[in-house]
Amino acid sequence: MTDFAATRAAFDLPEGVIYLDGNSLGVLPRGAAARVERTIRAEWGERLIRAWNDAGWMTQPARVGDRIARLIGAPAGSVVVGDTLSIKVYQALAAALALRPGRRIVLSDSGNFPTDLYIAQGLLDTLGQGHELRVVAPEEVAGAITGDVAATLLTEVDYRTGRLHDMAALTRVAHEAGALAIWDLAHSAGAIPVDVTRAGADFAVGCTYKYLNGGPGAPAFIHVAPRHAAVARPALAGWMGHEAPFAFDAAYRPGAGIERMRVGTPPVIALAALEAALEVWDMVDMRDVRAASLRLSERFIAEVEAQCPALELASPRDAAQRGSQVSFRHPHAYPVMAALIDRGVIGDVRAPDILRFGFTPLYLSEQEVVRAAGVLATIMRDEAWRDPRFQQRQAVT
Repeated sequence: MTDFAATRAAFDLPEGVIYLDGNSLGVLPRGAAARVERTIRAEWGERLIRAWNDAGWMTQPARVGDRIARLIGAPAGSVVVGDTLSIKVYQALAAALALRPGRRIVLSDSGNFPTDLYIAQGLLDTLGQGHELRVVAPEEVAGAITGDVAATLLTEVDYRTGRLHDMAALTRVAHEAGALAIWDLAHSAGAIPVDVTRAGADFAVGCTYKYLNGGPGAPAFIHVAPRHAAVARPALAGWMGHEAPFAFDAAYRPGAGIERMRVGTPPVIALAALEAALEVWDMVDMRDVRAASLRLSERFIAEVEAQCPALELASPRDAAQRGSQVSFRHPHAYPVMAALIDRGVIGDVRAPDILRFGFTPLYLSEQEVVRAAGVLATIMRDEAWRDPRFQQRQAVT
């Protein structure tokens, strides 16, 4: 059984802050600073370019990928880390379309994160082959998977409401229609149990700065199902994805398996921080994380609804239909959250009216959840959010 007191001790939490925003940016792991310093001083500083070999920098993307693979139910050797999530979405979708050349529809839903839709539309426009991005309501996805769909591009957990798609069921429908299934795990990896192998996912992508606590701008990951690994075409044919980078061939030859999904030079320092963050997960069973996050979120919903009648639950009522976050609606969501943050309870806002709260039991206790709801209730009762200083919007919400 996971010892959450031990995992909490592995993070550097600011005094007096209740952090309910790990679904947007995870907390600093205590081991990250020392790991980064070692990379900078002992590896870069002392070994210089020799560290690419001596310190294992060149193999780091696959090594870290294997640690993430364990958390998403993927086999070793099927996940690689590097670049950004936008790039990984582009790679996955481009590879899927190449595997379904006779089809022209990419299906997504209106709950998907905008970046995924932007990337998809940009890729389809660039291809110039008459592809169409078809976007439907989340509840209508299964019925919209028809015989002309090349690939589904879905985020498992809705970034605004926490609504949870059934990955296995929708992947099965896609395959029955001859389509491929691409899953964005940005709000899943490290939050809920994920098993891309059992679900039959063809491609999966995700970021590492949320529940995996890799730090701001931490690199993204991509998983390619082994059945596609030898034939998936990397749209971004980067030097690091070449079969033999240091042969310096003029012509591109894709690397073996997942290695072909590498693009540019690995972000070594960022990967060092991520590698330290992933060590915490060696102490964790994802089933325990899921059970604990549901207890925390259910308690929070009960407390908020009992004390804050002006707030409307925007997340599914059924806990089994939610990821590890809870959202409430209020017409003045931004100043309400600003007032809450001012009092040491940190969540975030998603336009136009969503107050969003993440529940990460690795470092969050039930007592903190109850206190957070109490602070929110005080703000709503006293209308503290009307203070003019909370009306000024910052660049990041």
